[in-house]
This record gives sequence, structure tokens and C-alpha cells, in this order.
Amino acid sequence: MAQVFPEIKIRFGFGAMRLPMKDGKIDTDQVNEMVDVFIENGFNYFDTAHGYHDGLSELTLRQCLTSRHTRDEYLLTNKLSQEYFKKEADIRPFFESQLAACGVEYFDFYLMHAQDRNNYAHYQNCRAYEIASELKKEGKVRHVGISFHDTSDILDGILTDHPEVEIVQIQFNYLDYDDHAIQSGKCLEVCAKHGKPVIVMEPVKGGSLANLPAEAAKVFADLGPMSPASYAIRYVAGFEQVAMILSGMSSLEQMKDNISFMKDFQPLSEAEQQAVVKVKDIFKGMNLIPCTNCHYCIEENHCPKDILIPDMFACLNAKKMFNDWNQRVFYRNVLTQDGHGKASDCLKCGKCEKVCPQHLEIRNLLTRVAETFE
Repeated sequence: MAQVFPEIKIRFGFGAMRLPMKDGKIDTDQVNEMVDVFIENGFNYFDTAHGYHDGLSELTLRQCLTSRHTRDEYLLTNKLSQEYFKKEADIRPFFESQLAACGVEYFDFYLMHAQDRNNYAHYQNCRAYEIASELKKEGKVRHVGISFHDTSDILDGILTDHPEVEIVQIQFNYLDYDDHAIQSGKCLEVCAKHGKPVIVMEPVKGGSLANLPAEAAKVFADLGPMSPASYAIRYVAGFEQVAMILSGMSSLEQMKDNISFMKDFQPLSEAEQQAVVKVKDIFKGMNLIPCTNCHYCIEENHCPKDILIPDMFACLNAKKMFNDWNQRVFYRNVLTQDGHGKASDCLKCGKCEKVCPQHLEIRNLLTRVAETFE
């Protein structure tokens, strides 16, 4: 399916939502090295959005990618996010500001960001899809698509309304394939029905499928030296309809590992497929919170009590996976200091749940966190 977009060299992309950090800031020295290694190995797809890293992701790509490499060396994807336009007249100025922030004259792919049943009407009312098509005619966008976070019936409706959409970005990984909320498998089927190639986000589910509990890690370790992340990404790459797989790599080490098995991709063997099934069963038995640490709940719609929601969920998962008493100390001494609220401080306003791509019942889950650590 990658041949639909011949400009894509290899079906693996660098997502700029989880860039490496140092002393509380983006580690641009490491990003420079990661960008260079990525391009030197034949990869060319980069993905960003204005809200990533509180608005610094685009600027970092200008500093580390677009000002250091020629335009034919990379493809750049950006997105139109709901919170940055209130009316139709806001869209073009925002788009132009994105071009300037990234230091480019056009985007190779421009996506209507995080489409779901709650925000789709806003994009419709503001003629966002029509404007994106106009930008394509003007040469400022090469391909128009969407990123999507909802059920398959909503996706089917959007693609029916907008057959001009060229590509669809969905969350897809072996743990979410048959999940009732994410519906990765069903969404893939809808894309196939409409003849749309797919960009995969969260193939490693925010790192959850790279940092496995001991029982699950042993299943893959028994197969050989390849990393847990390699099985997750290769699982996704085995679907012909997948034109691109994004990884939010946050270290050069992660990038080198991913390059090692995606530069010359080999599908999962039968034994590896069976191992994936075993790992899925282990995860399902642990009843972990399926948070991907995307930070939408605290960056795109700030919690009134400044509760560090993703960190608290990771803390609870770690305690469940490893029975680690240190998590209680971490919760008390780090997560609830410097003005950050405790889980029990939650006002139940529900702002976080409205933007959660995983459709988590965050308010109820924070009650579980409070019961465990307070």
C-alpha cells in the first residue's frame, strides 16, 4: 500500500510528540543526531502538530530538521487542531503560522486532527475540509487526510462525507485491535471499505508494549534478542493497508533499535504471532489502565487542579505490574508536590475525559488512584 505515496521511502516515521528531554527542555542536540541518523538510513517521514510539547515541537523540527536538511530529504506532516481555530477565518492564518514555525513552504500531508463525534461538526461548520482542499490546489499541501480517535461508525460517516480524504491516521496495535473503545481492527476495515491507506499511531501504545511486565517480557525473550517494541511495530507493519507507522521516539537508542528491524522489514513468523497472542492474554488478565501518556488531558485542556493524570496512571500500573512500594513514595513526594493536586482533589468536571483519545473514565480511575495511594 506504500506505493500509493511513492515519495515515502520506508513505511516508518518519526513522530515528534515525545521528543527527548534534558533538564526540563527538549534535548535539541540529541534530536539533531536522531534526525541525521534517521535520514542517513533512508527514512524520510516526520510528523508533528502545533500542540505537541506545548507548541515547541514545530519549532524544534525547524531547528533540527528543516534548517539542516534540503526539502527533498524529508516529508513533513502537520495537523489542524480544533483548539486553534474558532471560526473559518482563523484557519488560513493558523496554517500560515504553522508553515513559518516549521520553516517550510508546504506540508506533504495535512491532517484534520483527532476527529471524533464531538469535534467533527466544528470542522464542518468552519469548512475546514474545503479549505484544506483549497490549500492543496494552491500547492501548500500535497495530501489531505485525517487523524481519528473514535468508533468505526463515526469514521465511516466522515469518510462518506469526505471522499477527498486521501489517508487516515488511526491508533493501531496488537493490544487495541479488538478493544471495544479504540476499535483498531474495525477502523482498519472501514478504511479498507473506502479504499484509504492508513497511517498508524501508537504502535507501541505509548511505550506500554515496549516496557512489558516480566511475564510478558519473557514470552518475547524466549524467542531471541529482539526488543519487545520490535514485535509490536512489525505486527502493525504486517498489514498491507498500512502505508506509514509512526513512532514517538524519545531517545537515539530507541531510534537505532527501530531502524534495525524496519530498514529491512520482515513480517512476524508464525511463532512470533503466537507469542503476540500470549502477551495480549497476559495484559488482559492484569486489568491495567490503557493510558498512552499522550498528555492531551493536561496539555490540551488543563486540569483545574493541575493533577498529573498520566503519571498517576503510570504509577498505579507500575505498582500492579511490579508490586513496587516505591510507587507510593513517588506519588507522595513527586506527583503531588509543587502545586500539583492529589487524585482525590479531582473536581469531577470531566474536561480531561472530553479530550482523551483512549476514552478513559478518568474521574473514576483517579478514584482508584486515591484509594491505592492516599
